[in-house]
Amino acid sequence: MKHIMNKAPMGWNSYDYYDTTVNEAQVKANADFMAAHMKDAGWEYIVVDIEWYSRDAGTMRDKYQYIPYGDIEMDAYGRLQPDPVRFPSSVGGKGFGPLADYIHALGLKFGIHIMRGIPREAAHKHLPILGVDAHANDIADPSSICRWNPDMYGVRRGVPGAQEYYDSILAMYADWGVDYIKCDDICNTNMYPHDPYSAAHEVEMLHHAIEKTGRDIVLSLSPGPALIEKAWHYEKYANMWRITDDFWDQWDLLENMFHRCELWQNHVAEGSYPDCDMLPVGKLGKGFGKERDTQFSTDEQMTMMTLWCIFGSPLMVGAELTKLDDRTLSLLTKTEVLKLVSNDYVGKQVERDDSQAIWSCLNRKTGERYLAYFNLTSSEREISCDIRSVEQFRDILWGADGKKNMAAREIWSGKAEAINEFELKGVVSAHGVKLYAV
Repeated sequence: MKHIMNKAPMGWNSYDYYDTTVNEAQVKANADFMAAHMKDAGWEYIVVDIEWYSRDAGTMRDKYQYIPYGDIEMDAYGRLQPDPVRFPSSVGGKGFGPLADYIHALGLKFGIHIMRGIPREAAHKHLPILGVDAHANDIADPSSICRWNPDMYGVRRGVPGAQEYYDSILAMYADWGVDYIKCDDICNTNMYPHDPYSAAHEVEMLHHAIEKTGRDIVLSLSPGPALIEKAWHYEKYANMWRITDDFWDQWDLLENMFHRCELWQNHVAEGSYPDCDMLPVGKLGKGFGKERDTQFSTDEQMTMMTLWCIFGSPLMVGAELTKLDDRTLSLLTKTEVLKLVSNDYVGKQVERDDSQAIWSCLNRKTGERYLAYFNLTSSEREISCDIRSVEQFRDILWGADGKKNMAAREIWSGKAEAINEFELKGVVSAHGVKLYAV
């Protein structure tokens, strides 16, 4: 059985700020900040993203994001290890164990990024697979590669040693204390447009290997866009799957996410979360060459947070947490918005066109109801809705005269709004949102 959670995962991921270069001290600093300022609002995962095993990551960033055939840290069984310079506590075969212990001591959970498959260097050296009479070259599939990262070969389907290889790396991760794995080049293997889910068998191998550890480990699949016709497979074998390629702080990408959320809204379930990708707020981009502030306006950030939460997406902050300003921290710790990612809340799109989108949300246990008005235009506009037309409001017992006294409170501002003759009206800023508790 896969890991079942009571809400979509919420955490921090190193990629948007550090790219491939994050080190142990930086991970600890962000974990310390989360524990002190964000944990009480539900944030709990600290995730080390891509190339933690690379000794030369970032040294040729003007030419390569991922250095071809770069210098990697690997054990005798072809299992990647943390770079001992960037992660000094890993020295002596300890791996990420000491860092995971540090994060667990803060009351948080620890995650890592991996690429699907087996290191090319392991295959070229014919390294043995732990616990079985097979070698890396026996299971590596040189015709299955990643378009954008040259580190790995895919793993063949059904050959001796293939499952055992995945078992060996997951057993190691479990020993380290890993709680979350983000596996890349697997949700959509976009090198192969004729077969964009060509690594489905590796998803299954990862799932089975996690089961064998006996540890609750979240399995997150990247990159997107996930294939809607494969929704059943993602739901069966993974906890999260990206419904978009890398999401950045551009309005056109955020606007497009309304289409993606409409497509995937009926596939959000307990332990299964279509993933809108990271939240590019605050300070970003240092590892890409230059630190910068998010390009999203405050209204756009509120729109993003509201959509991710009412849809039920996982939440992963991409910023350098230690540099968050008070306004951004307040946005990220608005608990009445964040609670919508709980499994108890079900979000549904009410309507959408080129100008606006309306979503509703219902807590099936408490009866709490919400309406979100999103303005997709570049000018302020009024949005309205007849409460009676909203599917999630239809079980309300209206009064004997056909009317019911109702009121609404806008969550971000705290302002009360009247509902007249069943109609809730709101003036919404350009690219902005109003989220009402009704």
